[in-house]
Amino acid sequence: MFTFSQEVTPALKAHIDAQYSMFADLSQKMFDTAQKINELNIQAAKTLLEGSLSSAQQVIVAKDPYEALAIAAAQAQPSAERVREYQQHLNNIAARTHVDLAKTAETHVPNTSRTAAAVADEVARKANEETEKAASRQKAAFERFKTTFDRSDEQKPQANRPAA
Repeated sequence: MFTFSQEVTPALKAHIDAQYSMFADLSQKMFDTAQKINELNIQAAKTLLEGSLSSAQQVIVAKDPYEALAIAAAQAQPSAERVREYQQHLNNIAARTHVDLAKTAETHVPNTSRTAAAVADEVARKANEETEKAASRQKAAFERFKTTFDRSDEQKPQANRPAA
């Protein structure tokens, strides 16, 4: 298993918490919407089944085929009306969900944006610090190399050195 060697800073924790809170609220809104749609579908199925049973009973007791056809044809208009009502309820649920999701995002986005900016500032600050540390290490290494080179140059016999 991989281990994460970096510590979780307060800014990062705040940002993760803000994102979690936003996604939890958005998920809850979506779950509520799914529940409303399921309830609507159950009610629509129940209404459809009751209407179908009532129509079937009326068709069964019809005295002749013409009366049965008239009963079946009379059911077309109420069925179309039920479909229109179902679509209207579904559109209302979708519209309410859209508004709820927008409000939820509106309440969470400022905090999430603020915490993201804090994380970015912290990352930039740490990157700058690490760059400065690396530059000073490189400078120190160069100075050690230069000192070693200068010492070895001083230790050479005078005869080998060019005249100045």
